[in-house]
Amino acid sequence: MILKGEPPQDILACQHHLGAGESIRIAIPGRSLLSHPPSVVSDFQTGVPVGKDPIFTGAGTLGVALDIGTTTVAMLLAELASGKVLAKATALNAQVSRGDNVLTRIHLCQTDKANIGHLKDDFWKKTFHPLLRDLFQQSGSAIADVAGVAVAGNTTMLHLACGEDPTPLGMVPFTPVFLDQREFTGDRFGLPREARVIFLPGISAYVGADISAGAACCGVRYGDTPQLLVDVGTNGEILLCGPKGNLACATAAGPAFEGCGLLCGMRAARGVVGKISLHADPFGADFETIGGPCDSPHGITGSAYVDFLAEGRGVGLLEENGRFDRRVVEDNPAHFRQENDGLSFLLSPDLPDLRIGEVDVALLLQAKAAIAAGIETLLALQGLTATGVGRVFLAGGFGLHLSIPNAIACRLLPGFTVDQISAVGNTSLGGAYLAMLDRSLADEMADLDAETIELNLDPGFEDRYLDHLALP
Repeated sequence: MILKGEPPQDILACQHHLGAGESIRIAIPGRSLLSHPPSVVSDFQTGVPVGKDPIFTGAGTLGVALDIGTTTVAMLLAELASGKVLAKATALNAQVSRGDNVLTRIHLCQTDKANIGHLKDDFWKKTFHPLLRDLFQQSGSAIADVAGVAVAGNTTMLHLACGEDPTPLGMVPFTPVFLDQREFTGDRFGLPREARVIFLPGISAYVGADISAGAACCGVRYGDTPQLLVDVGTNGEILLCGPKGNLACATAAGPAFEGCGLLCGMRAARGVVGKISLHADPFGADFETIGGPCDSPHGITGSAYVDFLAEGRGVGLLEENGRFDRRVVEDNPAHFRQENDGLSFLLSPDLPDLRIGEVDVALLLQAKAAIAAGIETLLALQGLTATGVGRVFLAGGFGLHLSIPNAIACRLLPGFTVDQISAVGNTSLGGAYLAMLDRSLADEMADLDAETIELNLDPGFEDRYLDHLALP
């Protein structure tokens, strides 16, 4: 509610009494009207209504939503008037060839400023434009149809995409060049000049526009009980909206849950193992491949690795420290193989190259511990336990295929119950999609007031991290 003649301010309309002759103006966003139901897109779920007030104007009738992840990039093409999604595409971020995490890429730019341009080109020329051509091929559209691109992603990725030096993000006091919404003409990025490219607002150096977009997408700020958003990506960003306000953090989970750095790790695709179950008598594994049975599976997804952590511990294969129990190995030699850096477990003796190594497990435990310790640190600062959280929104592409019971069992999501958790997919992409359809969402993202917690300064984080390196 806005009082006439005064600057905008937040007022509880139900408690405000009008004085004599006082007039007011009440602004209601279009997306809050009942005529605008929540959108549903297969790669993400939304929890807010959306109005029809596109952020782009001009001749083009289509918009591109873009999520720039440290490891993977996701895009979709949609009609601005209707919100209809015409095409979707994903790919590895080509910047991975120069480093698989944000700190490595920041260091590259610090040591040689030419790498700022190289990393920018890696994204736009080697990742974005090939994906854009894929979208056009799927939809039969052309570049002239695109009015603009709405961009979400972590703060480092947005700096590199803009061609800004991310070096200040890697040094105390971790000062971003920008966090606010930025807008450019398309010719800066190889698009027609008439197209607009809008970078959505972020929160801090290590909690970026992917989280502000995700928060807007799933409505995490508006629950009657504390709400938690966990983005299980390389940057491991977490937002807790609780009784003491909004707290956020980023924890260095690394790319293990996206399959990078593992013997057989792959992103979700047809023919890749998406689920694993283990049995003790007779000892062995059953697995399912995405898209149906496959004679020669290509690899293993992050969700299947979470299955392995939980089920491996459950059947006695994995010890508390993640090593294989040597008694199980000796009793079942056909299921194991000696690698240069330890043993590996074969999902099937008939598929000797489809395996999970002890080194894989160590990397997965590090990623698990980073996420779990970050969650528990924010809960402790709010004076909460897991049981006090009303809803946990599990964001990230692999979360859609994740066995929630196994994620709880291996303590990736420590102390929660299945009923508390909703896997909502790529909410960063979802937030970018919603923002381009309704400009008020971008304003809402900018208004997200969250305190960012530096986990390395929290006295309890290291102990929590070390505790979670073990399997329960």
